[in-house]
Amino acid sequence: MTDPDTPAWPVLPLPWATDPLARGPRRIWDGPLDVEGLAVASVAAAASAANSLAFYRDSAWQCFVSSGLVAASFGSIGRLRVDDEPVKPWGALSGFYRTRDGWIRLHANYPHHAAVLRSQLHATSREELAAAIRGREALELEQTLRAAGGIAGAVRTAQVWREHPHHVAAIADRPLISLGMPTGGRRPLETSASLPLQGIRVLDLTRVIAGPTAARFLGALGADVLRIDNPARPELLDQHLDTGFAKRTAELDFTTAQDLRRARELTTSADIVLSAYRPGALARFGLDAASLLSDHPHLVVVELSAWGDTGPWGGQRGFDSIVQAVSGIATTYADASGAPGALPVQALDHATGYLMATTAMRLLARRPHEGGASARLALARTGDWLLAHPAPELDPEFEFDGPDCPLWSATARSPYGTIEYVRPPAFANGVPLDFPSAPRRYGVDPPEWWIDDEPVTG
Repeated sequence: MTDPDTPAWPVLPLPWATDPLARGPRRIWDGPLDVEGLAVASVAAAASAANSLAFYRDSAWQCFVSSGLVAASFGSIGRLRVDDEPVKPWGALSGFYRTRDGWIRLHANYPHHAAVLRSQLHATSREELAAAIRGREALELEQTLRAAGGIAGAVRTAQVWREHPHHVAAIADRPLISLGMPTGGRRPLETSASLPLQGIRVLDLTRVIAGPTAARFLGALGADVLRIDNPARPELLDQHLDTGFAKRTAELDFTTAQDLRRARELTTSADIVLSAYRPGALARFGLDAASLLSDHPHLVVVELSAWGDTGPWGGQRGFDSIVQAVSGIATTYADASGAPGALPVQALDHATGYLMATTAMRLLARRPHEGGASARLALARTGDWLLAHPAPELDPEFEFDGPDCPLWSATARSPYGTIEYVRPPAFANGVPLDFPSAPRRYGVDPPEWWIDDEPVTG
């Protein structure tokens, strides 16, 4: 794998919002940064990769991107309804808190992260948490909570973040997509009469939003997507209902010999592995990119982290909301009183997810000639791109209507009830794509590949 500060091999071409694939209004959300530009750009890149892959596989399938549908998709969890009821994506303890010298943002959606906050701050409610935090300094509390396994980010300005040792060492000169050298382990791509990823197997070792969004999009393009989770750390149901389309989910405990052996069997016949665990977390199981490509040089391995895998924070956990707080996005969106704000959607997660899908498809298209390869992306690097792109100026009479069109949504039956959801953010043959399946019962699928409706393990 290449060092993030070294020019990547070779640079992936990424069409941005001016690309003819992207159609529709240029601005949808209000605010100081070009969130809509990032959103449309990342999906246009994925659409372009899908079109190229279809061409390589002799398929006539082609798609384009509508900015309104992209915006709806980036806000998909807010538009999700289960039996006409909305989901609640944020934990009771998540959010901004005032400290003695500024602000801090906490992420406590997962029970084990919320437990750290309760134990470290001796608080059981949001009110008690706020009272305990008010007398602490933001940087000290950030360090204390992270050391205990919690998720916290002191709110910084963009300038302070640019001067931070981690940004200087690991983010400032990092490309959006860092690529490793090809392995030479060539494997052909069979022709496809339909979708560009028909017959392609994707092992999804990701959580939360970005990685699952990438896998969901690949599933919409025809891939056989199998997500594997640790039974001790199940995904939140709301997240599963939002990102569990077009895939199956199984549970394996890699600390047991039998389950780890099954996971390794799955990688033998996979085409793409998506990984979004903390850097180094899968290395002891031989499921990191270097180990996987050594064992299976035909694979395309795309890894995601919050902060990158080098620098002082290279081994730390993080989420979109924490990256926004730390990087200066939160202060850029501060209100008149100076209280920090947030992007209108989890744009770093969604955009990076589509860039992961883009990368996987581009590298897969190269595999017949160059072999497998790896790539790395980081939410913090995507945040840097956004901070460098202010929103374009608009006529003061412009009104933000938001993404709203009957075509954007659909309904499906699931084990959890009737789900109203946003379709994948691309059009093919003049109509929006749709997912081949709704979220299945979480975690109960066998850890097996499916071909022609028959499960296989290796």
